[in-house]
Amino acid sequence: MTDTNELLQLALNIARQAGDLLVDRPASWDLTVKSTAIDIATQMDHASEKLIVESILAARPEDGIIGEEGASHASKSGITWVIDPVDGTVNYFYGLPGWAISIAAKDESGTLVGVVHSPTVNSTWHACKGGGAFLNDVKIGCNDPVELNRALLSSGFAYDVKNRIEQLKIVNALLPQIRDLRRIGSAAADICHVATGLVDGYFETGLYEWDLAAAELIAREAGAMVTTRPWHGLNLTVAAGPHLFEALNAHIPE
Repeated sequence: MTDTNELLQLALNIARQAGDLLVDRPASWDLTVKSTAIDIATQMDHASEKLIVESILAARPEDGIIGEEGASHASKSGITWVIDPVDGTVNYFYGLPGWAISIAAKDESGTLVGVVHSPTVNSTWHACKGGGAFLNDVKIGCNDPVELNRALLSSGFAYDVKNRIEQLKIVNALLPQIRDLRRIGSAAADICHVATGLVDGYFETGLYEWDLAAAELIAREAGAMVTTRPWHGLNLTVAAGPHLFEALNAHIPE
Protein backbone atom coordinates (compact mmCIF):
# COMPACT_ATOMS: atom_id res chain seq x y z
CA MET A 1 0.00 0.00 0.00
CA THR A 2 1.28 3.46 -0.92
CA ASP A 3 2.16 5.72 2.02
CA THR A 4 0.30 8.90 1.08
CA ASN A 5 1.97 10.87 3.88
CA GLU A 6 5.35 10.01 2.37
CA LEU A 7 4.14 11.24 -1.02
CA LEU A 8 2.74 14.40 0.58
CA GLN A 9 5.93 15.29 2.41
CA LEU A 10 7.95 14.76 -0.75
CA ALA A 11 5.59 16.96 -2.75
CA LEU A 12 5.65 19.70 -0.12
CA ASN A 13 9.44 19.70 0.10
CA ILE A 14 9.96 19.76 -3.65
CA ALA A 15 7.30 22.45 -4.22
CA ARG A 16 9.05 24.70 -1.71
CA GLN A 17 12.43 24.07 -3.35
CA ALA A 18 10.94 25.02 -6.72
CA GLY A 19 9.42 28.12 -5.14
CA ASP A 20 12.81 29.17 -3.77
CA LEU A 21 14.28 28.74 -7.26
CA LEU A 22 11.53 30.77 -8.92
CA VAL A 23 11.39 33.75 -6.57
CA ASP A 24 14.93 34.61 -7.72
CA ARG A 25 13.70 36.07 -11.01
CA PRO A 26 16.23 36.38 -13.86
CA ALA A 27 17.56 39.67 -15.23
CA SER A 28 16.65 38.66 -18.78
CA TRP A 29 14.24 36.21 -20.35
CA ASP A 30 14.52 33.29 -22.75
CA LEU A 31 10.97 32.79 -24.02
CA THR A 32 9.53 29.73 -25.75
CA VAL A 33 6.27 30.06 -27.70
CA LYS A 34 3.89 27.13 -27.20
CA SER A 35 0.32 26.82 -28.52
CA THR A 36 -0.03 30.50 -29.57
CA ALA A 37 2.12 33.62 -29.63
CA ILE A 38 0.85 34.62 -26.17
CA ASP A 39 1.23 31.13 -24.67
CA ILE A 40 4.79 31.21 -23.40
CA ALA A 41 7.26 29.36 -21.23
CA THR A 42 10.36 30.94 -19.74
CA GLN A 43 13.71 29.39 -18.95
CA MET A 44 12.50 29.32 -15.35
CA ASP A 45 9.49 27.12 -16.22
CA HIS A 46 11.96 24.62 -17.65
CA ALA A 47 14.37 24.97 -14.72
CA SER A 48 11.56 24.44 -12.22
CA GLU A 49 10.32 21.34 -14.06
CA LYS A 50 13.86 19.96 -14.19
CA LEU A 51 14.29 20.46 -10.44
CA ILE A 52 10.94 18.84 -9.65
CA VAL A 53 11.44 15.85 -11.95
CA GLU A 54 15.00 15.16 -10.81
CA SER A 55 13.99 15.44 -7.15
CA ILE A 56 11.04 13.08 -7.53
CA LEU A 57 13.04 10.48 -9.45
CA ALA A 58 15.95 10.69 -7.01
CA ALA A 59 13.57 9.75 -4.21
CA ARG A 60 11.26 7.44 -6.19
CA PRO A 61 12.96 6.25 -9.40
CA GLU A 62 10.14 3.83 -10.32
CA ASP A 63 7.45 6.53 -10.39
CA GLY A 64 6.03 8.11 -13.53
CA ILE A 65 5.98 11.78 -14.51
CA ILE A 66 3.62 13.97 -16.55
CA GLY A 67 4.85 17.57 -16.82
CA GLU A 68 3.48 20.62 -18.58
CA GLU A 69 6.80 21.46 -20.18
CA GLY A 70 7.24 18.01 -21.70
CA ALA A 71 8.59 15.80 -18.93
CA SER A 72 7.38 12.25 -19.47
CA HIS A 73 8.42 9.15 -17.57
CA ALA A 74 6.51 5.87 -17.55
CA SER A 75 5.54 4.52 -14.14
CA LYS A 76 6.76 1.14 -12.93
CA SER A 77 5.47 1.62 -9.38
CA GLY A 78 1.85 2.50 -10.13
CA ILE A 79 2.39 6.09 -8.96
CA THR A 80 2.51 8.94 -11.49
CA TRP A 81 3.30 12.55 -10.64
CA VAL A 82 1.46 15.33 -12.48
CA ILE A 83 3.32 18.63 -12.31
CA ASP A 84 2.94 22.22 -13.42
CA PRO A 85 6.27 23.90 -12.67
CA VAL A 86 4.84 27.44 -13.00
CA ASP A 87 1.06 27.77 -13.16
CA GLY A 88 0.49 31.39 -14.12
CA THR A 89 3.57 31.95 -16.27
CA VAL A 90 2.27 35.30 -17.54
CA ASN A 91 1.99 36.55 -13.95
CA TYR A 92 5.50 35.27 -13.29
CA PHE A 93 6.90 36.90 -16.44
CA TYR A 94 5.34 40.28 -15.59
CA GLY A 95 6.32 40.12 -11.93
CA LEU A 96 2.75 39.84 -10.68
CA PRO A 97 1.95 37.73 -7.59
CA GLY A 98 -0.23 34.65 -7.47
CA TRP A 99 1.61 32.18 -9.71
CA ALA A 100 2.01 28.72 -8.24
CA ILE A 101 3.75 25.37 -8.43
CA SER A 102 1.35 22.42 -8.67
CA ILE A 103 2.39 18.85 -7.82
CA ALA A 104 0.05 15.86 -7.58
CA ALA A 105 0.57 12.12 -7.25
CA LYS A 106 -1.95 9.63 -8.59
CA ASP A 107 -2.52 5.90 -9.00
CA GLU A 108 -5.13 3.91 -10.90
CA SER A 109 -7.83 5.06 -8.46
CA GLY A 110 -7.18 8.78 -8.98
CA THR A 111 -5.25 11.59 -7.31
CA LEU A 112 -3.83 10.65 -3.90
CA VAL A 113 -1.93 13.80 -2.95
CA GLY A 114 -2.03 17.41 -4.13
CA VAL A 115 0.16 20.40 -3.30
CA VAL A 116 -0.19 23.93 -4.70
CA HIS A 117 2.51 26.32 -3.51
CA SER A 118 2.25 30.06 -4.20
CA PRO A 119 5.29 31.69 -2.56
CA THR A 120 4.48 35.30 -3.52
CA VAL A 121 1.33 35.18 -1.40
CA ASN A 122 2.78 32.92 1.32
CA SER A 123 0.25 30.17 0.59
CA THR A 124 0.74 26.41 0.44
CA TRP A 125 -2.36 24.28 -0.02
CA HIS A 126 -2.30 20.52 0.36
CA ALA A 127 -4.60 17.53 0.59
CA CYS A 128 -4.49 13.77 0.78
CA LYS A 129 -7.40 11.72 -0.51
CA GLY A 130 -9.87 11.34 2.33
CA GLY A 131 -7.85 13.50 4.72
CA GLY A 132 -9.27 17.01 4.28
CA ALA A 133 -7.68 20.11 2.78
CA PHE A 134 -5.27 22.57 4.36
CA LEU A 135 -3.78 26.04 3.78
CA ASN A 136 -0.46 26.54 5.58
CA ASP A 137 -1.39 23.51 7.73
CA VAL A 138 -4.74 24.99 8.82
CA LYS A 139 -7.81 23.00 7.78
CA ILE A 140 -10.01 24.78 5.22
CA GLY A 141 -13.49 24.50 3.75
CA CYS A 142 -15.32 26.09 0.85
CA ASN A 143 -18.15 28.60 1.27
CA ASP A 144 -21.54 26.90 1.25
CA PRO A 145 -24.37 27.65 0.78
CA VAL A 146 -23.87 30.74 -1.38
CA GLU A 147 -26.58 32.20 -3.60
CA LEU A 148 -25.67 33.13 -7.17
CA ASN A 149 -26.50 36.81 -6.63
CA ARG A 150 -23.99 36.96 -3.74
CA ALA A 151 -21.26 34.90 -5.40
CA LEU A 152 -17.73 36.15 -6.00
CA LEU A 153 -16.38 34.12 -8.92
CA SER A 154 -12.98 33.74 -10.52
CA SER A 155 -12.03 32.72 -14.04
CA GLY A 156 -9.31 32.75 -16.65
CA PHE A 157 -9.22 33.09 -20.42
CA ALA A 158 -7.79 30.95 -23.22
CA TYR A 159 -4.48 31.60 -24.94
CA ASP A 160 -6.25 30.97 -28.23
CA VAL A 161 -8.16 34.22 -28.65
CA LYS A 162 -10.81 32.52 -30.84
CA ASN A 163 -11.86 30.47 -27.82
CA ARG A 164 -12.34 33.65 -25.79
CA ILE A 165 -15.40 34.45 -27.90
CA GLU A 166 -17.02 31.30 -26.54
CA GLN A 167 -15.86 32.04 -22.99
CA LEU A 168 -17.43 35.49 -23.16
CA LYS A 169 -20.83 33.82 -23.54
CA ILE A 170 -20.44 32.53 -20.00
CA VAL A 171 -19.22 35.89 -18.70
CA ASN A 172 -22.11 37.72 -20.37
CA ALA A 173 -24.62 35.30 -18.87
CA LEU A 174 -23.21 35.33 -15.34
CA LEU A 175 -21.84 38.85 -14.78
CA PRO A 176 -25.26 40.57 -14.41
CA GLN A 177 -26.27 37.96 -11.82
CA ILE A 178 -23.26 37.66 -9.48
CA ARG A 179 -21.47 39.79 -6.89
CA ASP A 180 -18.33 40.21 -9.03
CA LEU A 181 -15.66 38.44 -11.06
CA ARG A 182 -11.92 38.12 -10.36
CA ARG A 183 -9.04 37.23 -12.69
CA ILE A 184 -6.09 35.92 -10.65
CA GLY A 185 -3.92 34.35 -13.37
CA SER A 186 -3.36 30.81 -12.07
CA ALA A 187 -5.97 28.10 -12.50
CA ALA A 188 -4.51 26.01 -9.69
CA ALA A 189 -4.58 28.98 -7.32
CA ASP A 190 -8.12 29.89 -8.43
CA ILE A 191 -9.44 26.44 -7.56
CA CYS A 192 -7.58 26.51 -4.24
CA HIS A 193 -9.21 29.88 -3.54
CA VAL A 194 -12.57 28.11 -3.89
CA ALA A 195 -11.34 25.53 -1.39
CA THR A 196 -10.32 28.26 1.05
CA GLY A 197 -13.41 30.44 0.61
CA LEU A 198 -11.44 33.35 -0.85
CA VAL A 199 -13.84 33.12 -3.79
CA ASP A 200 -17.15 31.28 -3.95
CA GLY A 201 -16.83 29.64 -7.35
CA TYR A 202 -14.72 29.28 -10.47
CA PHE A 203 -15.16 28.50 -14.16
CA GLU A 204 -12.68 28.20 -17.02
CA THR A 205 -12.26 26.33 -20.29
CA GLY A 206 -9.21 24.63 -21.70
CA LEU A 207 -7.52 23.31 -18.57
CA TYR A 208 -5.10 20.39 -18.71
CA GLU A 209 -4.43 17.61 -16.22
CA TRP A 210 -1.44 19.46 -14.76
CA ASP A 211 -3.60 22.53 -14.11
CA LEU A 212 -6.24 20.50 -12.31
CA ALA A 213 -4.78 17.45 -10.61
CA ALA A 214 -3.59 18.92 -7.31
CA ALA A 215 -6.11 21.75 -6.94
CA GLU A 216 -9.10 19.59 -7.82
CA LEU A 217 -8.27 17.18 -4.98
CA ILE A 218 -7.74 20.10 -2.58
CA ALA A 219 -11.09 21.65 -3.50
CA ARG A 220 -12.98 18.38 -3.21
CA GLU A 221 -11.41 17.65 0.17
CA ALA A 222 -12.57 21.14 1.22
CA GLY A 223 -16.17 20.23 0.37
CA ALA A 224 -16.40 21.77 -3.11
CA MET A 225 -17.66 20.13 -6.26
CA VAL A 226 -15.35 20.17 -9.30
CA THR A 227 -16.26 18.87 -12.74
CA THR A 228 -14.95 19.17 -16.28
CA ARG A 229 -17.34 18.59 -19.18
CA PRO A 230 -17.56 19.29 -22.91
CA TRP A 231 -18.99 22.72 -23.72
CA HIS A 232 -19.12 24.43 -27.16
CA GLY A 233 -16.22 22.32 -28.41
CA LEU A 234 -14.14 23.11 -25.31
CA ASN A 235 -13.67 21.47 -21.93
CA LEU A 236 -15.37 23.54 -19.23
CA THR A 237 -14.28 23.26 -15.60
CA VAL A 238 -16.59 24.49 -12.83
CA ALA A 239 -15.78 24.49 -9.09
CA ALA A 240 -17.93 25.70 -6.18
CA GLY A 241 -19.66 24.62 -3.01
CA PRO A 242 -22.58 22.24 -3.71
CA HIS A 243 -25.38 24.85 -3.57
CA LEU A 244 -23.65 27.38 -5.83
CA PHE A 245 -22.34 24.64 -8.11
CA GLU A 246 -25.89 23.76 -9.13
CA ALA A 247 -26.82 27.40 -9.75
CA LEU A 248 -23.68 28.10 -11.78
CA ASN A 249 -24.25 25.15 -14.08
CA ALA A 250 -27.91 26.07 -14.47
CA HIS A 251 -27.00 29.59 -15.66
CA ILE A 252 -24.14 28.68 -17.99
CA PRO A 253 -25.62 28.85 -21.50
CA GLU A 254 -25.87 25.59 -23.41
